[in-house]
Amino acid sequence: MKVSKQQVQENRARIVETASELFRARGYDGVGIADLMSAAGLTHGGFYKHFRSKADLMAEAMTCGFSQAAAQVAAADRSDFVKNYLSRQHRDGMAQGCMMAALGADSARQSDEVKSAFAAGLERQIAALTADGSSRAEIINMIAQLVGSMVLSRACPDDDPLSDEILDVCRLRMLKS
Repeated sequence: MKVSKQQVQENRARIVETASELFRARGYDGVGIADLMSAAGLTHGGFYKHFRSKADLMAEAMTCGFSQAAAQVAAADRSDFVKNYLSRQHRDGMAQGCMMAALGADSARQSDEVKSAFAAGLERQIAALTADGSSRAEIINMIAQLVGSMVLSRACPDDDPLSDEILDVCRLRMLKS
């Protein structure tokens, strides 16, 4: 049965969105093509009709995740952004959370294509956050603090008081400055 061009585009978008969430939740190596396609509601045989390789999908999923984040950044003021970012909800919702905190270290070990998608997404975040007149250096520092805090908190067991303490201390310090 022939699939329409519109259905092909919808299927591709579903694969990319599903991959974006699964990669954030499990890391790049924790997601196989068969599992990904099943989660997207498609057969694994169709993957290569949409993408040349898993690395191509990883780069596109990275771009998708950053685009979703850009909308959230634009909608919140700085204080609300920090509060939401350094929350238990964000920490525990890795699949829907920040690409940088979930996949930064993973991306550093990937192809230049994935690294370039990461860098382009980071540049868009910096641009969105400097739109209020903040300096680029100030925003880079803020992003580094946010991402580092989230990575440290997630690296601790969820029920470990240190995980919450990291979020609480960093949130309070960032909101004071």
